[in-house]
Amino acid sequence: MSKSETLRGIIAYPITPFDADDKVDIDLFKKLTDRLVTSGSHAVAPLGSTGVLPYLNDEEKEAVLEATTAVVAGRIPVVAGVSNLTTERTIYHARFAETAGATAVMIIPMSYWKLTDDEIFAHYCKVAEAISIPIMAYNNPATGGIDMSPVLLKRLLEIPNVTMIKESTGDVQRMHYLRRVLGEEVAFFNGSNPLALAAFSAGAVGWCTAAPNLIPDQNLALYNAIMANDLNNAREIFYGQQELLEFITSKGLPRTIAAGLEILGVGAGGLRNPLAPLGEPDAARLEVLLAELALLATQH
Repeated sequence: MSKSETLRGIIAYPITPFDADDKVDIDLFKKLTDRLVTSGSHAVAPLGSTGVLPYLNDEEKEAVLEATTAVVAGRIPVVAGVSNLTTERTIYHARFAETAGATAVMIIPMSYWKLTDDEIFAHYCKVAEAISIPIMAYNNPATGGIDMSPVLLKRLLEIPNVTMIKESTGDVQRMHYLRRVLGEEVAFFNGSNPLALAAFSAGAVGWCTAAPNLIPDQNLALYNAIMANDLNNAREIFYGQQELLEFITSKGLPRTIAAGLEILGVGAGGLRNPLAPLGEPDAARLEVLLAELALLATQH
């Protein structure tokens, strides 16, 4: 996959559900992932922030990834989260992802100590040399603790199979800068739910989001309106879902998506400590938001 042959559209993030014994519920995970595929997502990305990657051991990560590729069965691309504190373990998981059939891998630099730009560059280089599938460089200082500057992101694209950027700082001006500096051949994806409309306007080719677990039709409608250059409709669609997007982001993706799936009657399993379920007042508010969106959908 060259830099011009990148993924596009809605990349959906499944949650990783746990059973009563605090073990990953693979059967439920398959059900939830298949639901994302059949609801129209353009790709799925297991083992991201929503999938609580840092809370899983190696065996669990491998089981989740194998379950993903098995249930997706080539219907849409799979972008596997493979990030780890060390380069050696990131390489291990990236190789496993490639062998398991992932289309691409997503890597966020993770470190207890702040890394220099040269250290981050070397980290991506070594992983890239170990695999042949594309890499999405993921910038999310809120979770990874490291903010990769646009200058560094541009430098990472010198690595042949680093073909995509996921920008999650929530800074729309940075998105405009990335499009201007990186040019049209490099795909960047929005990872900030509340900025979906602004990011598409800034030139994002896709949206990495957990929202399709709850409102897939609305998410796809926004993307389709953007692709049709129907900006008036896109604004109306986005404003209809904006409050929910802000809510699930501010309250924490794993707990809000799990709560929302339960409200929808889908079932979502449990969370792994120290994560706790969404509190009752917030769950009640989430139920209202989902009901309002369902009503809105019937009016269009």
